[in-house]
Amino acid sequence: MASTSFLSKERIIAPPGYSRWLIPPAALCVHLCIGQAYAFSVFNLPMTKLIGITKSAPGDWALTELGWIFSLAIFFLGVSAALLGRWVEESGPRRAMFTAALCWAGGFVISAIGVYIHNIWVIYFGYGILGGFGLGIGYISPVSTLIKWFPDRPGMATGMAIMGFGGGAFIASPLSVWLMAKFSTPTHVGVAETFLVMGAIYFCFMMVGAALVRVPAPGWKPAGYVAPTQPKKLVTDQHVYVYDALKTPQFWLIWWVLCLNVTAGIGVLGQASAMSQEMFPGRITVVAAAGFVGLMSLFNMGGRFFWASISDYIGRKNTYFVFFVLGTVLYSVVPTAGAIGSVELFVICFLVIISMYGGGFSTVPAYLKDMFGTRYVGAIHGMLLTAWSMAGIFGPVLVNYIRAYNVAHGVAKAQAYNVTMYVMAVLLVIGFICNYFITAVHEKHHMEQSEAEASA
Repeated sequence: MASTSFLSKERIIAPPGYSRWLIPPAALCVHLCIGQAYAFSVFNLPMTKLIGITKSAPGDWALTELGWIFSLAIFFLGVSAALLGRWVEESGPRRAMFTAALCWAGGFVISAIGVYIHNIWVIYFGYGILGGFGLGIGYISPVSTLIKWFPDRPGMATGMAIMGFGGGAFIASPLSVWLMAKFSTPTHVGVAETFLVMGAIYFCFMMVGAALVRVPAPGWKPAGYVAPTQPKKLVTDQHVYVYDALKTPQFWLIWWVLCLNVTAGIGVLGQASAMSQEMFPGRITVVAAAGFVGLMSLFNMGGRFFWASISDYIGRKNTYFVFFVLGTVLYSVVPTAGAIGSVELFVICFLVIISMYGGGFSTVPAYLKDMFGTRYVGAIHGMLLTAWSMAGIFGPVLVNYIRAYNVAHGVAKAQAYNVTMYVMAVLLVIGFICNYFITAVHEKHHMEQSEAEASA
């Protein structure tokens, strides 16, 4: 495609005077849309009644079959981010955002066809695989751009964008319910039409982000910004080539740091409603549990901005030390909260834990920038997100299977999660150790200055 095309990287170099504060909204346009993934569960029950309408009928899908849609989407988020991270970096944010919009909206359209013809494999491909690629490309597309626009506050910048992914469910959940109610009839569940409308809405908003986004001109710096002559400890002014980063112990230590932090959070995030009701039977109702889940989502979203911003002042390594130390203490306290019947202590523990779960996602791009430089940080971040894919399996498996084992062996449901909490605490201790051993990348991995300039 010609370099003068609307999507080319050369076309989006910012003119003098362009406000860098337009870049976070551009990123939010994408992240608020793809954050719908966290709200996909609102479709699960309606999709078990596509034939029976009011209740499941022979031929309707089971929840176990539908659960694979979200799992596939998250798995392919990690896969696509890893495979296409370098392409995203080389092609620029506008082309990446446009591609993400096509995949994400296309996933909804194909899924609508799958619902219409009642073929779940079409939905697996549409939302799970194609939509998963849209998730991965869209998630990493603005990261390196934001970091280059905000060299003075990289954590805050990425936190603003990634906060949108945590908050997208707040828009998607009520919108999905409202649309299904509008399109449903006594003989029809309005899932297919809802998919089509949401695909169109998301495509439009993601294209707004693609139109707004710009990359800074070579050599641009914020007004009044002076790069430190002596880089901070664990903050490099050099660049590491994307595949050379994979050869460093630092990449794999950060991979485990993210994986362990996410494993500890994602397992309880998915089971928060059931866990709260079973640990406090008769005291936490279904409605109260739903409110608790909503509150956790708010802290997940807010934590992404808060902790990433804090990391600009105390450093990324210290921020993760806070996650692991405080998280270990809080997970260890949860069984005590259940034993003494303190709902308040239980809620406080998990709200802080989930804020650090979200904070782990938003802090890690700046951590990678500190270690490997800005040139390939988007591609390196994409490869690191395979840790999220693995944690998405580890976390729910640990929570669900340990609970099932305990219940099967006579442990009361109110105490069935205790062992899981202690296991999560141990995982965070291991994460602390991994974080402790992170040091500066050896200079042998740094790109030559001329090489870095030529690839820019």
